[in-house]
Amino acid sequence: MAFVIRDFKPEDFETLWRLDQECFPTGISYSKPELKSYIRAQGAFTLIANDVDDRVGGFIIVHDGPTGHVITIDVDRAARRSGVGSALLRAAEDRLRAQGSSAVGLETAVDNVAALAFYKRHGYKMIRTWPRYYSNGVDALVMRKEL
Repeated sequence: MAFVIRDFKPEDFETLWRLDQECFPTGISYSKPELKSYIRAQGAFTLIANDVDDRVGGFIIVHDGPTGHVITIDVDRAARRSGVGSALLRAAEDRLRAQGSSAVGLETAVDNVAALAFYKRHGYKMIRTWPRYYSNGVDALVMRKEL
């Protein structure tokens, strides 16, 4: 499946919010105001993967800085295992590198086995556990990768 990575446009918002609701359970998925604030934050960028029919296959929200921070990466169920998540993560890391970041960090739920395996494959190392990080009480693993 071929995807094109592009920057977020305001008209993408509803599609991204719906995808986030499908990808994550209540307590981990974002409300509309939360998602808007992450996308609009100073130093943030959002990349979207579109398929050949211009459907959103996934997106990633990242905040830049000396150590960049992945806020979320969401991939549509139909696009999983197609490389779209890896393409989004690589594109975000490349942009962070170009903007002068020397590392990137993120958090993921301790029980999200697929995400943990994905990030480990991409060179992320576990730094620590953050107890009750998510509003549903689930702990997060803090992960980091040197760029």
